[in-house]
Amino acid sequence: MEHDTKNVNDSKEDGTERYYLVREDILPEAVVKTMQAKELLARGQVKTVHEAVETVGISRSAFYKYKDGIHTLSRLERERLVTVSMDLEHRSGILSKVLAVIAGLEGNVLTIHQTIPLQGMASVVLSIDTSQMGSYNAGRLMDVIRHQDGVRKASMIGQGS
Repeated sequence: MEHDTKNVNDSKEDGTERYYLVREDILPEAVVKTMQAKELLARGQVKTVHEAVETVGISRSAFYKYKDGIHTLSRLERERLVTVSMDLEHRSGILSKVLAVIAGLEGNVLTIHQTIPLQGMASVVLSIDTSQMGSYNAGRLMDVIRHQDGVRKASMIGQGS
C-alpha cells in the first residue's frame, strides 16, 4: 500500500498557497505565542525579537518558524488592494468624478497612472485600498465605476494584499 508523503504544509501542486480560518483555541501554543510576540513588536512594547519571545515564553526558533505564516484576520482584511484599468473619454472632470465615487465608497486611491489622451480616450490605471469599503466588494466597486459617465471600459487587472 502506497502512502502520500507530501508534507501537509507544502503549497498545492499548482503552486498556490492554501489558507484556513482557525479558532485560536485549537492552534498549537507556539503558533499563538508567535502571534502574541509579533503584536508586542508591532505595538512597540518590546524592541527586539529576543525581548518578544522572552515575554511570551517561546524560543526564537519557534518564532522564526511561524512568524511568516500567521497573521491576524483583521490585518488580512485591512490590506485589500485592487488594481483597476479604465478607458476614459477625454472630457473635463471624468477622472475627478470616478475618484469622487471611489472616495465616497471609502476607497483609498493609492496610485494613479494616466496616459496622454489619444483619439479622444485616455487609459488610466488605479491602485485602490478597499479595506474600509465595508460591504462594497471589488465586484460591486467595478459595477459602480463602469456605470459612471465617460467610462468606456473598466476592468480589474489585479487583486490582493
